[in-house]
Amino acid sequence: MGLDLGIPILVVDDYPAMITMIRRMLQSLGFSNISPATDGIEAMTKLKAARYRLVISDLRMDKVDGLELLRQIRADQALRNLPFIMVTATSDRDLVVEAKSAGVTDYIVKPFNSATLKTKLTKALGA
Repeated sequence: MGLDLGIPILVVDDYPAMITMIRRMLQSLGFSNISPATDGIEAMTKLKAARYRLVISDLRMDKVDGLELLRQIRADQALRNLPFIMVTATSDRDLVVEAKSAGVTDYIVKPFNSATLKTKLTKALGA
C-alpha cells in the first residue's frame, strides 16, 4: 500500500519560511493538498472547518503551541485519531516524553530532509 498523495495535510508553524520549506518537501514527495496555519488557534479553526488526514506542527509557537494543539485535537471526539507529527528544534527528552504522553503520532527534530519526512509520513499514515 502506498501513500495517498492527494490527502489534505495541515502544516502549522509560526515561521512562514518553515511552512514553505515543509510544503516544498511535501510537494517533492508528490503531495499537493497542503494548507498552512500560523498557530494552534488558526489550526483548530481550519480543523473544524475541513477534514484533514494529517497535521504536521511545530512545537514552539506563540499563542497556542504545538503541544497544546495536540492536546486539543486529542480531546476532540471528531479529531482524536488524526495523525499528528510534531516538528521541533529541541531534542529535550522531557518534551518528547510529554508529547508522547499527549498522544503524538511521531516527531521530527530539525533540521531534517525529505527522506526523514517521507519515513515519518509512511509510519504516521500506515502506508
